[in-house]
Amino acid sequence: MQLTEKHKQYWRRNQALTAGLLTIWFVATFVVSWFARELNEIIIIGPVGFYMGAQGALIIYVLIIWFYARRMNQLDKTYGVAEEED
Repeated sequence: MQLTEKHKQYWRRNQALTAGLLTIWFVATFVVSWFARELNEIIIIGPVGFYMGAQGALIIYVLIIWFYARRMNQLDKTYGVAEEED
């Protein structure tokens, strides 16, 4: 099956979205953990490093999932590959 230019553009936008969200995931998971000691010196309600490890990362993960689902639904409608709603 030959991919049309429209299919290729859809796939490129999907890959760019995924790469951007994976970058945010990587930062929230590994970079924040790496600098946890330095972040613990910043105290807002409690140590920021502890908060990001315990709660902040989970909130970021849920937001990533929500944003990805919302954006992919928009892309699907734009490129005419959306699933039919009952």
